[in-house]
Amino acid sequence: MSDEARMARVALARVIEPGDEVGGRWLREFGPVEVARRLVEGGRPLPGVTGKRWAGLRGRAGRVRPEQDLAQARAAGVRYVCPGEPEWPAQLDDLGDARPTGLWVRGSPSLRMWALRSVAVVGARACTEYGAHMAACLGAGLAERGWVVVSGGAYGVDGAAHRGALGAGGATVAVLACGVDRPYPRGHATLITRIAEQGLVVGELPPGDHPTQSRFLLRNRVIAALTRGTVVVEAAYRSGALVTARAAQRLGRFTMGVPGPATSGLSAGVHELLRGDAVLVSDAADVVELVGDIGELAPDRRGPVLPRDLLDPGAGRVLAALPARGRAGAEEIARGAATTPDDAVGRLYELRALGFVERHGDGWKLTRQAMIPVHEDRRGC
Repeated sequence: MSDEARMARVALARVIEPGDEVGGRWLREFGPVEVARRLVEGGRPLPGVTGKRWAGLRGRAGRVRPEQDLAQARAAGVRYVCPGEPEWPAQLDDLGDARPTGLWVRGSPSLRMWALRSVAVVGARACTEYGAHMAACLGAGLAERGWVVVSGGAYGVDGAAHRGALGAGGATVAVLACGVDRPYPRGHATLITRIAEQGLVVGELPPGDHPTQSRFLLRNRVIAALTRGTVVVEAAYRSGALVTARAAQRLGRFTMGVPGPATSGLSAGVHELLRGDAVLVSDAADVVELVGDIGELAPDRRGPVLPRDLLDPGAGRVLAALPARGRAGAEEIARGAATTPDDAVGRLYELRALGFVERHGDGWKLTRQAMIPVHEDRRGC
């Protein structure tokens, strides 16, 4: 990209709002230099906007100072990445005319390389302890498997996912709805600074620019397009996280949801996604099985193994014929197991040798070992 075109895109970052498809069409049809020239110098109006809207854009264009923005960015350790440049993630082109004019990037790794193996983890800001726990576990698990965790840097699920990845010594990217030199929310200033040191902080808006409600929602399309798939952890029906998930679905990305209690309003939006095309996931292994390469399979799920599960069928039937409490004679046990008394007695002595039953006079009863699981499926982060 020529220096003139790059400077034009830097200027237009202050004029064209994120996700403005009319502006995106102008860039595609006329090129950034011509669009910037007409807006700044007052040439013939570009098509697709009213006179009032054109005047508003021209008013913005009159105050652009691209050299000053680039100098301010360099001072904060921020670079500007344009479409078509080596670091530009090609998957953002799937957004069509809603593609960002460019991205401001804070941090040393290559955004393009990291985006190739990335997953978005998003959800409610006012999440529950369960939501924060699941997001942190997903962030840590994905990072341990070599995946980049992408989120929005917000309170709640976003912050928990970032912290999980950072805590595992992994890679994470925060996509902000403001200038990357002014962390938002302010309560996450330390977290976002740490992300910039260990990962990347990315945004469409130039240095010093502030967030708005619409910019938060439009930011979500970048999160969806940048990653291979989006996982939603807790989201009410009107949650912005659902905007990210639906954008991912439109772009043909994988959409996943972590289920919660049926009585929780914070899980209602996730459950609605799961009733559609989203896939239920419960940990990082499930996510990687879906978005990863061939052979990256999640382990088989099974409940706890009981000692009686290891017995052959004949011995198992005899063991099942013993009462849960008290004793029973060999003939009664044989009837319950549908076998002969002699076979039942032989099986009972076998079971006694294994520690499952004990003899009391003419009767037999279960031991405590017959009730204790061999192991329990204790799944943590």
